[in-house]
Amino acid sequence: MFITKNLAIYRIYKIVWMSTKFFLQLYWFQKKYKGKWNPEIEEKWSHLTGKQAREYKKLALKLEGLLIKLGQFLSTRADIMPQSFINELDGLTDRVPPVSWEKAKLVMESEWNTDTSSIVQTISDQPVASASIGDVYQATLHNGDTVAVKVQRPGIESIIRTDFKAVKIVAWLAQRFTSFGKQIDLKALYREMTSVIGEELNFRQELQNGQIFRERFNNQQGISVPYYYTDFTTRRVLVMEWIEGAKINDESFLKEAQIDRPELANRLLHLFIEQLLNEGLFHADPHSGNILIKKDGTIALIDFGMVGTIRNKDAQAVQLAVEGIIFERYEDVIQALESLRFLLPHADKEVLMEVIERVVKLYKSNEWQDGDSFLMDRLLEDIQEIVRTQPIQLPSEFAFFGRAISTFTGVIYSIYPEADFIEMARPTVIQWVTGRNAEKDSSAELFKTAQRYFQPLLSTPYKLQEALEEPKRYRRMVQNNYKQEQLINNWLTQRKDTAFLTAIPFAGIHVAVWFSEWMVAGGTGALILAGLLRYASLSAKIKKELNEDKR
Repeated sequence: MFITKNLAIYRIYKIVWMSTKFFLQLYWFQKKYKGKWNPEIEEKWSHLTGKQAREYKKLALKLEGLLIKLGQFLSTRADIMPQSFINELDGLTDRVPPVSWEKAKLVMESEWNTDTSSIVQTISDQPVASASIGDVYQATLHNGDTVAVKVQRPGIESIIRTDFKAVKIVAWLAQRFTSFGKQIDLKALYREMTSVIGEELNFRQELQNGQIFRERFNNQQGISVPYYYTDFTTRRVLVMEWIEGAKINDESFLKEAQIDRPELANRLLHLFIEQLLNEGLFHADPHSGNILIKKDGTIALIDFGMVGTIRNKDAQAVQLAVEGIIFERYEDVIQALESLRFLLPHADKEVLMEVIERVVKLYKSNEWQDGDSFLMDRLLEDIQEIVRTQPIQLPSEFAFFGRAISTFTGVIYSIYPEADFIEMARPTVIQWVTGRNAEKDSSAELFKTAQRYFQPLLSTPYKLQEALEEPKRYRRMVQNNYKQEQLINNWLTQRKDTAFLTAIPFAGIHVAVWFSEWMVAGGTGALILAGLLRYASLSAKIKKELNEDKR
């Protein structure tokens, strides 16, 4: 029986089944190798997560829709996703097959309520770019203007709505049955995703965003934002000025145009500092395809479908965190993280300051660039363990903020691998401090103070043992947790057995849905629900036991 990929029940089933299978695989792996971590187990872990990423990528390219956007989001989250998973998802951004010209033309004529020839004089019959939401064509208006016409994929709104239903189920499962769900408020993250991606489906909203950015950077030399044609833009068709240029990390173009890479990287960094560290909108999808470079070196920003907003209070906290890192005032970094709602009550600030200090010292020493995998692995292991055990959260409103930072950082490194972000950001940070201390200190005195703080940047590399020094608080946590694990071991064993027995009906429902045996699917679904309820009950008992032990 042929099942179309656009059928709602099929899409929901495929997404939920894949996610549940991933959860079970990770659960059994962690149980099997608990306390046995070594290079051989690390290799097996990378193999498992890489295999999962390949399966995800294959399904995303098959189903398209929200899975493409979600894959792009996950590929930038090195803080929560394994590196092998991220590596396999690389390239998902621009590898979406275009829709046929006939279908795209029907969308344009439906939205414009007239033939395409009435609006454009000429238009390419093949898209110049293809993305998960829509395809872009080059066209010429009757007044001679060369424009880009973005056409939404037919039926994509219905597909996205269906995929959101599936993701909501997956988020519920993750929230209830995985450690990942304990670190992030997945319900709030889901609401943030529906808001940001939902707005991307409305091209009129993208037009308004683009106009805001154009006004914001209109007088900034070396920065360009396209002009948008309001009269020809609808909910599903967007018409804007054509920008002649190349992807900002196009090696051959940069060489041919004789673009100064360090200077370009510096300008790009300050372009995004202006967005990410100040109140207002920021580009939430700044991958290389959305940042173009012209022959004269002008940077052009395009595609404002995904944007985020940073409030003034949060912008000030982010600035404080950056200052704390550059001037080595790590208590300021902790204060900023508290203001940004990353730290929950009872977080051990001493442990967290030690970790931040170690990361900054490692970065400044340049030892991480020498390929010292042992040093990096030990540091990452410590950081990941502390993130798992400390009361730290990722506020949902910062999910796309973090994605934007991670993405543009990667873009800058692809242009100029030797980029030193701390040095490059120094002038901007000094301006912030100058503005806040203008009544107290002169600029000359402030610059001398800054010089004293920046002196460690010129020092020799830090010793290995200093970078590897383990936080005292972390060791105490490990010792205290041992007793707790013994107390709740019985409940964990029962929960493991329940998870195993619940996994069995999944095979049955897989076959039943595929062959449209809905009675069988209903029966196995009931068994799965019962198992999940039992699992949830045991989890509640474990939580209660832990709370009683804490008291």
